[in-house]
Amino acid sequence: MPEAVPNPSRADHRITLHEVIRGLLKDRLIDAKQAQRLKGLAAETGRHEQHPLVLVAEQNLGCAHERGAALDLERLTRWLAGRAQLPYLRIDPMKIDVSEVTSVIKRSYAQRFNILPVAVSGKRVTIATAEPWVREWESELSHTMDLEFHRVVANPLSISRYLGEFYAIGGSILGAQLDPSAGASGADTSVTRFEQLVNLGDIDEVDPNHRHVVRLVDWLLQYAFEQRASDIHLEPRRETGNVRFRIDGVLHLVNELPARVLGAVVSRLKALGRLDVIEKRRPQDGRIKTKGRGGKEIEMRLSTMPTTFGEKLVMRIFDPEVLVKSPTELGFDAHDQALWEQMVANPHGMVVVTGPTGSGKTTTLYSTLKRLARPELNVCTVENPIEMVDPQFNQMYVQHQIGLDFATGVRTLLRQDPDIIMVGEIRDYETAETAVQAALTGHLVLTTLHTNDAPSSVIRFLDLGIAPYLLKSSLLGIVAQRLVRTLCPRCREPTVIDAARWHALTGDERSEPPAGAFTAGSCDECRHTGYRGRTGVFEILVMDAVIAALVQADAEAGDLRRAALAHGMRPLRASCAAKVAAGSTTFEEVMSVLQLERARA
Repeated sequence: MPEAVPNPSRADHRITLHEVIRGLLKDRLIDAKQAQRLKGLAAETGRHEQHPLVLVAEQNLGCAHERGAALDLERLTRWLAGRAQLPYLRIDPMKIDVSEVTSVIKRSYAQRFNILPVAVSGKRVTIATAEPWVREWESELSHTMDLEFHRVVANPLSISRYLGEFYAIGGSILGAQLDPSAGASGADTSVTRFEQLVNLGDIDEVDPNHRHVVRLVDWLLQYAFEQRASDIHLEPRRETGNVRFRIDGVLHLVNELPARVLGAVVSRLKALGRLDVIEKRRPQDGRIKTKGRGGKEIEMRLSTMPTTFGEKLVMRIFDPEVLVKSPTELGFDAHDQALWEQMVANPHGMVVVTGPTGSGKTTTLYSTLKRLARPELNVCTVENPIEMVDPQFNQMYVQHQIGLDFATGVRTLLRQDPDIIMVGEIRDYETAETAVQAALTGHLVLTTLHTNDAPSSVIRFLDLGIAPYLLKSSLLGIVAQRLVRTLCPRCREPTVIDAARWHALTGDERSEPPAGAFTAGSCDECRHTGYRGRTGVFEILVMDAVIAALVQADAEAGDLRRAALAHGMRPLRASCAAKVAAGSTTFEEVMSVLQLERARA
């Protein structure tokens, strides 16, 4: 650890740019030329209100003794923490009880010294600061409060941002808790259009009594967007309510809100989604379309469910950027991409994507439809619900209450002169039979099933009552897929996989463990999980003459699978092994997916 900056006479002072330059030069993080460039900043006027670390980070300098490393703000903050001999902290709102920390120190006092309480444990309070040599506040607070203060060094921009956000949210939670009418009002649930853009931050026309809830909902959604959450869960409990985000397939507890506040938040979201706010006894579905901080439009699908302690609400977040993912970005390697492109290039026939809920089927189909859609083609979908609205498609949503089911929807689309049809899901004979007839009459049909693997989908169609000869004539191929977490590129670490473990994954004792395998590390970028993002793994069954000959009324899934593997179908485990060998994910991650599949089977 670098030695602390010595200067007893200036024990309580704000750090200056000259001090930072001297320290960086002494610790060989910058060279003389870079130091001279930074000294030029010190001579400028009008910029000294910014923290010195921010000024240095804005110069985009490289680390003098570590090639390729940048002196970004987080690295500089770590350096400052080492100089001050204090712990470094990257502020993570998902690990902070906002209501608790903001009740310790008044907002005006925190803003005066630009300090931020980040944790409370008994009488011990952790305070984040970007000025490690300013200690006036510590002595003042110690005289007035029977608390022990523990200082940590954090990014100055993060402190400024979260200082405002935390106290605003803490105040909103308290205000919503005290508001007797929060969440109690009804809402106009009439639907004039399926899609409507909601301005989350617009509270000018909101009842003043409800503004606390509006701000709380706005912050919750924007933070979920920033954290790349795919789902938001609002779960009522006896005294409090849990707020959880699903990130890279894993749920994380974000906050606990008073039960009354959680109810008000759910009511606000239901109003935005044009649901019946008063009705809490039956499930409801809705959607919200809004914008993130960068102006990007984001869609959310809402689903409510009555539970023992109140109404639970889950929001699934859809990022429009998934519509423009290439096959490589979806996870297809060269072999699988060639098979997939071959199937969807056909002018007619049926392509099936199968897998459990949350396995990426929607992303694969929408990305493919987006690439297939051209001005000269009529692309139509029938879904329940519509996952993502796109102006290039003609999208119909199923409404069972008025008799509009999947089969009726497909028959309607066939009278609309379609070229490509997507059927959201096949669950019964009528829908399956209608989709097969559409594929046989000159249309390309993309659809989904819920089965464990590709060969099982053939048996599923037969079990639904589809005649083998119709299935042979219409089915082009089946893709079974799953999602695995991808390694964080910043902290992944090389590893060696034992031959026995590798053979357990591949099922082939002749294959050698890869030399370029990695294991998960830990860093701030990935929230110390070692993973960042997800990618697909695939099993593709092409319906050629050999496989078609095996499609009989008495066919068994096991027999069909063995024949497909002998004919060259790469199993899911082969796709998983390829991802490990390429360094995209870990042995442990793919084994957890495969073990889950064995348990499901």
